[in-house]
Amino acid sequence: MSKYREIYDYIKNEIVTGQVGYGGRLPSVRKASALFSVSRTTVQSAYFALSEDGYIISEPQSGYYVSYKSPAAQGEIGKKEAAKILFDLSGTRADPESFDFREWQRHMRYALRQTDRLLSYGEPQGEAQLREAVSQYILEKRNVAAGPERIVIGAGVQSLLHVLCALTRERGSVSFPDRSFVQGSALFESYGFDVRYRFKDADIIYVSPSHMTRWGDVMPNRRRIELVRHSAARGSLVIEDDYESDFQYNSRPAPSLYALSGGENVVYIGSFSRLLLPSIRISFMVLTPRLARLYAENIRKFSQTAGKTEQLALCSYIRSGRLMAQIRKTRRFYTAKAKIFCGILKKRLAGCKIELSENLLQVILEAPFSGRAEDFEKSGIRLFVEKYENGRITLVLSPSAVCQGSLEDAANALHGVLKL
Repeated sequence: MSKYREIYDYIKNEIVTGQVGYGGRLPSVRKASALFSVSRTTVQSAYFALSEDGYIISEPQSGYYVSYKSPAAQGEIGKKEAAKILFDLSGTRADPESFDFREWQRHMRYALRQTDRLLSYGEPQGEAQLREAVSQYILEKRNVAAGPERIVIGAGVQSLLHVLCALTRERGSVSFPDRSFVQGSALFESYGFDVRYRFKDADIIYVSPSHMTRWGDVMPNRRRIELVRHSAARGSLVIEDDYESDFQYNSRPAPSLYALSGGENVVYIGSFSRLLLPSIRISFMVLTPRLARLYAENIRKFSQTAGKTEQLALCSYIRSGRLMAQIRKTRRFYTAKAKIFCGILKKRLAGCKIELSENLLQVILEAPFSGRAEDFEKSGIRLFVEKYENGRITLVLSPSAVCQGSLEDAANALHGVLKL
C-alpha cells in the first residue's frame, strides 16, 4: 500500500506543478514498473487511482495521458503570452528580408551531397577548404594576411576564446573596454585571469575596435596606432574582435589592429553570424605565429564545435561570391532602416535627444522617464537600457528585426511607454 501511495503522490505532484503538462503521456505500466522497481500490479493500482481522481485518462491501445490542467502551468503560459514581444529593438534578431534563404539552401544542398566527407568527424581546426576561403576573404576585406594553418574555426566567438585561454598558459590580467562584455570577462575569470576594465597595461587586451560599446562607437585611427605601439612595447597580447567591421563606416574602413601590427601580438577574431543569420554559428580566429605553433602541438586536445555541413556550405557560399554581395546588401539595408527609424522618432518624440550611433546601425534615445525599465517589455518592446538615473533614461535601439512597415508602430509603442 505504501509503495502504491508513493507512486500516486509522486505522479500527482508532477502533474499539479506542471512538470508533466496537459496531454502529456505517462510511461507504460511495464516501463513504470522498472522505473520505480515495483510490480506492475502496484503501478496499475496507482494509475487507476489517478484516473479516478481526474488526473489522467486511459486511451485504449495507446496508454495513459494527463487530463488535468495545472494552474501552475497555465500561469506560466499566461506570463509568456503577456510578455509577447511585438517590437524587438535589441539587435539580437535579423530581418528575414535581409537574407536570401533560397540561396543559402542551395549551398546547404551542395554540402549534403558531399557524402564521403560527411561520414567523418570534422577537423579540430576547421575544414581546410573553409579556412582557405576565410584566409582569402580577410585578406581582401581587412588586409589580414594569414595562411589557413593559422586560422581556427569554431561555433561562435565564445568557443574560440576557450581555445585561446587553454593556449595562454600564463594567467595574468585581461582588460575589457567596459562591463558590457559579460560573457568574455566571465570566461577569462573562470580560467583564473585577473579581469580589469580599460586597463592599458594588462597582459591581454580585449578590444572590439569596430563596435567598442553598445553605442556602436568606432575606435579612431590615432587610438588604434597608439594601442598597437603600446601593446608591442609592453609585450601584451591584443585580441581584436572585429565585430561588425563590414557595416560600420561612413567613409573608408579603418585599418585592423592586426594589419597595423603585422600580426605578431594580435589575435584577430571574426564571425559570420551578423553577416548571414544569428543561427549560423561559425566564427574564426587568426592566431599569432607562436600561438599557431602551440595549437598545432596540442591540436588533438581540441574538438570542432561548428558543424561540418554548415562549414562546407559556407565555403561554397564564400567562393561563389555570394558573401560579398550579402555584405553590400545587408549594410545598405540595415543602415537605411536605422536612418528611417531615427527620422520617425525625431518627429514622434520631439524634445528628446535622438541621434544615430557612429556605426549607423543603432539609434540612441535619451528621454525623461518616471516608470520602470520592465515597462518596455511588458508593452511588447525588447530593447537595451544603457542608463536610467535621475529621471532620465538612455535607450540603445536597433531596428534590424522590425520590418520597415512597422517602424511607425514601434515609435508609437515607445511613445506610449515613455508617456511624453
